[in-house]
Order: sequence, then C-alpha cells, then structure tokens
Amino acid sequence: MRNVVPQPPSSEPGNPAALLTDSSGLNGVPGSGEPSGGAPALHRGRVLVGLFLSLGVALFIAQGLLAKALDSVSTERADRQSFVSLRALEDLVQRAGGSGDAVRAVVETWKTQLPAGSAVRVVAFSGIRLEASTFPEDVGERAAPRRLSREEKPLYDRGQRLRAAVETNREEGGARKLEVEAEALPAGGRLLSAPVEVDGSVVGMVELATAPLAAPLEPSLPTLLLCWLLPLALCAVASFVARRQGVLVAVSVVALVLGLGAYGSYSLGTLGAEVRGTQTLVAEQVRAMSERAQAVMAERQLATEPALRPGDWDADAYRRPLGLVSPEGQVNESVVSARMEELSSGVGRAMTGLGAVALVVLLFIGLGGVHRTVATVVENRTAYAYIAPAMVGMLVLVFFPFFYGIALSFTDSTLYNAGQPFVNLWVGLRNYVEILGDFNIVKRAQDGSLVFNYLNFYYTLFFTVVWTITNVVLGVTLGLVLALILNVDKLALRPVYRVLLILPWAMPNYITALIWKGMFHQQFGVVNHIIRMFGGQGLSWYDTPFTSFLTVLATNGWLSFPFMMVVSLGALQSIPMELYEAARVDGASRWQQFTAITLPALKPALVPAVILSVVWTFNQFNVIFLVTEGEPSHSTEILITQAYKYAFQLYRHGYAAAYSTIIFGILLLYSMVQNRVSRATEAA
Repeated sequence: MRNVVPQPPSSEPGNPAALLTDSSGLNGVPGSGEPSGGAPALHRGRVLVGLFLSLGVALFIAQGLLAKALDSVSTERADRQSFVSLRALEDLVQRAGGSGDAVRAVVETWKTQLPAGSAVRVVAFSGIRLEASTFPEDVGERAAPRRLSREEKPLYDRGQRLRAAVETNREEGGARKLEVEAEALPAGGRLLSAPVEVDGSVVGMVELATAPLAAPLEPSLPTLLLCWLLPLALCAVASFVARRQGVLVAVSVVALVLGLGAYGSYSLGTLGAEVRGTQTLVAEQVRAMSERAQAVMAERQLATEPALRPGDWDADAYRRPLGLVSPEGQVNESVVSARMEELSSGVGRAMTGLGAVALVVLLFIGLGGVHRTVATVVENRTAYAYIAPAMVGMLVLVFFPFFYGIALSFTDSTLYNAGQPFVNLWVGLRNYVEILGDFNIVKRAQDGSLVFNYLNFYYTLFFTVVWTITNVVLGVTLGLVLALILNVDKLALRPVYRVLLILPWAMPNYITALIWKGMFHQQFGVVNHIIRMFGGQGLSWYDTPFTSFLTVLATNGWLSFPFMMVVSLGALQSIPMELYEAARVDGASRWQQFTAITLPALKPALVPAVILSVVWTFNQFNVIFLVTEGEPSHSTEILITQAYKYAFQLYRHGYAAAYSTIIFGILLLYSMVQNRVSRATEAA
C-alpha cells in the first residue's frame, strides 16, 4: 500500500488555508503556526487593532451622547430662564388686572429685567387689544394700546387656544393640554405664550420673545484622545511582555474598561457641573426677579394677595412647578440630588451598554474571529455572493425591526413623545415589571362572585394557551381523519374531494374570518337560522366569553385543518404498503396497524407541522381581531391582539414593544423545548 504524506498548505495568495495558518514573522519562523517551544501563536496585531477599533468607536459614540446631553442641558437652562421671566411677568400682569394703564406701566418697568434681545407684549381678549408691547414692530402707528389688526389674528387665536387649554385642564382635573405654547422664531430664539388669569378667568395673554440660544458646551477633544491613546499605549507595552494570547487579550479588556471608565467619569463630572450650574443660575434669577417684582408691586400699588411665590415661576409647559427651586427661590438640594442620582444612573447604563458592545467587538477581533470569518468568506465567496441579496433583505426587513422593537421596549415611547431621543425616554425594565409583576387576575365582587381582570397579562396568556391547544388539537384531529379517508384506495372522486377540502386554506383568511363573523350574527347569521329551524333560540354569540370563544374556535378550525390534512396525506402516501400487508399476515387489527405503523411513520412530518401550527395559532391575529374583536370586555383577546391595541389604540409604543418581546420569548422557549424533546429538526 502506498504511503501518502500530508502536504503543507500552499502559501499562494488567495489560498484560504494559507490565511488560516500563515504566521509569518512570529519568532523568526515564517509560515509557522506556533512559536518554537510549542506555545500558541501570539497575534499582537489582532489585539491592538481590536482595541483600537472597539475603544475608538465606543468613545466616539460616548462623545456624541455627551454632546447631545450637554446641548439638552443648555436648552433646558435657556428654557427655564425664559419661563421664569415669562411667569414673573404673567404674575405681575395678573395683579395689575390684565389690562389698562397699570399693565403698561408694569411692562415698561419690567423690560429692563429681560435679557438682551428679548421682547414682551400683552394681549387683552376684551376688545381684542394689544395692551402693551416692547416688540420692535410695535412702534409709531402700531404702538400699544390699540386694537389688533386683521393680520394679527394668529395672536388672538393663540390666546384662545391657551384659554381652552386652561379650561379643559381645570374641568378634567389634570394636565392634558399645554398651557404655555412655544414656537421657533426665524432669527433664532423662541416665542413663549402664557395665559393671564384674573379672578379665575383667562382674560388675556402675555408673550415673550427670547434671543437666540447660546452655543452649548462642547465635550473636550483632548480628554477623548487621552482616554483612547493611553489604554492603547498600555496594551502595546503589554504586548511585548506577554507570552500568551489569552494574557494579552485580558490586558486589552482591562485597558478597554479603564478607557471607558475614565471617559464615563469625565462625562458624569461635566454633566453634573452643568446641571448644578443650571440650578444655581435659575435660583439666582428667581431671587433677583422676586426682589424686583416686590419693588414693582410696591411702586405700582399692585395686589399683594395671594402672596408672591417666586419658586412657582420655575415651571413646565403645564405651569406646574418643577420643584427644583423652593418657593423662596433657593435651590432644592434634595430634588437636585435625586436628579443627580438619576443622571449618574443614566450615564452608568450608557457606558455599560457601550462597554458590552465594545467588549464583544474586541474579543471577536482579538481572538481571531475576523480572521477566520474573512478566510471563510474568501473561500466561499461565490456562495456568499449568491446569498448576499437575501442577507441584506433579512437585515433590513427582519433583524433591524426586531432589534429596534427590543430597544423600544425599554422606553416609555408613546405617540406624543415619539420625536424625543431614546435617552430621554429610557425606563429600563419598568415595562416588563409592569406587565409581569401584575398578578391582579381575579377578585371577588360585593355579591361574592368572581370578577376576572381581562386586561391582565396572565389571564390573556392563559386564554392564549387554551386557544392554541384547542385549535391545534382540532386542526390535527380533523386533518388526520380527512387524510386517512382520502388515502383509502379506490375512493370515488378523490381528486374532487382534495380540491374542495383545500379551498379553506387557499382563500385569504381575513375573508374567511369576516364570513364566519357574519354567520354568527345574532339576527341575520346562518348559524342562528339553523338553530331556529330546529326549534331552538338564537344566541347572542359575542355576549359571553364562552360562546364568543366558540365562534373563533370554529373559524380557526375551518382555516387550520387543510394544512394538517395535506401534511398528513403526504406522509401517509410515503408509507410502504408492504408494512401493512405484513402486519395483516401477522394478525394485527386496524387499530394496531394504526398505532404501530401509521403514527410512527407520521411523526417526522407531523411534529414540525404541529410546532408551526402552535406558533401560527399563538399569533393568529386576523381571526381574533376580525371575528370577536376581543369581546366581550377583552375576554377573548390573545397576546398579539392585546399588544396591537396597546400600540395602535392606546399609543403606548414602548409598552407594546415589551409585550411583543415577551411573546417572542415565550414562543422561542416553546420551540427550543419542543425541538429538544421531539428532535423534530434532526436528520433521521
């Protein structure tokens, strides 16, 4: 026999084997996969490149997040200072009666307190008048007091919106509509408008035009470079000392943590200083304007009741005090400390998330993942070229929405704050805790009866499981029975039966759902007509949970049996008839043939079909949504329809995303367990 000596892989360019084994330059042995002495090869370049990229990208993203946060703090500072100026003027105008000479005197005195580039005006609804104004265009013939012109109708409309908002919030006892409107000005800055109330009625409006916002503080570029280059230098020095790849990777991980930790500490310190600086500036402004307001009240003999509360001037767009400044104008340290803790927690979460992603990238590059991936892609480049369009489609249409939904589940996103960044909406696990931590499933009413909370997650999960099990059992049973009938030899008109029985599956299921909904109509439905034909009383099918469940069970059973029939029939026709003949010779009955031959032969086809049927039925949106619509009182909702209603009827997008993520987790766990138990996807 000829001995074959294994040949070393070719070192020709483009040979994937050479890419995997070539380690030229290591310990002076070109082409050696390991250094002399048998120790694993030390790939310094991979670790350094991995640290360079992972730390650099993480710091770049952290720099962007810090810049955005600083911009947000700067905007908040300008807004709060503007709100204090506006609310202070609003308070004085209200004490002056909302119109007349006293209001004009207050505005004339108060304009010296406004920042440079600002202007104010007061509109009175009685007589539709411009009572006072320091706007540049309101001079000469247009000087106040005067009646508003036709071109100034938007001013009056804005005032009426504010009056309606105040009255609506007062009637509903909450804060639903904004009581301070803000809009951007063409030259920069903003126009703020607030209502003027006298004796509990909105009688006018005061407006403040602010100067353009000052540029926010920019993050330090030298600090970024220092946090980037020092860990790289540390790892580079260690690469000449370490003798094992694992040790060098561990050093790079430590360097990554040090770099991100240092930048996180810098970010927290910078943000903390800006936030505390904002509180100090606003508190100083409140105290200064309080002193000036008291002087104006004494000078103009304005009403002194109710007592002046300068701290309430620091408010939000609903005119609710923020609580960051005390009523006397002092910084509320307890509230500010709580806000600093929240800020620290937010920075920690952001840096932890960036660190986790950077660590994955570092390990993937440093441990040779990129090297092996590139070698595999080069070796199978033709195959990857063919599947590239499908991979791009999956990435855009499946994976991006999937991961975006998971990220959305950790926010308090709604229709009304959808324009805000994720950082401002982040609530962590609150949605999951709210969903999974609510065990208020049933309670006892005053008459002793049990009342179910149909909106509770666990009730909906229980109903979904019952719905899934009953539908799958019904579909599998009907499908298997019909398949056994169609598999009978010499069955007359068998092709016709096959076509007829597959029609429910071929028809769009939303059409079928609407047809069945009409069939169960209390007055005109064919089901009740048949019941009445036999002397029965027609039912109101959608008035009780049980009868409503029967309607969707019948509808989905009609839709599901053709699939099981086709799968079962295909598996039945693949069973050799010789097995049945041998069983009959041995004296086996039909039931024994069914249990010993038919069912085992059907298992490889039926088990995957059952898994698919469970997943499809668990998420069978159309039937529930179109037939019962969850009635009565949401008792027939399944998880997917409940998530839909949270998203598109209640507009709680973050909560609905968490709901959907939990549904995915349940189905993933079921599929893994079912596959493990049944080995349905393993080759025979």
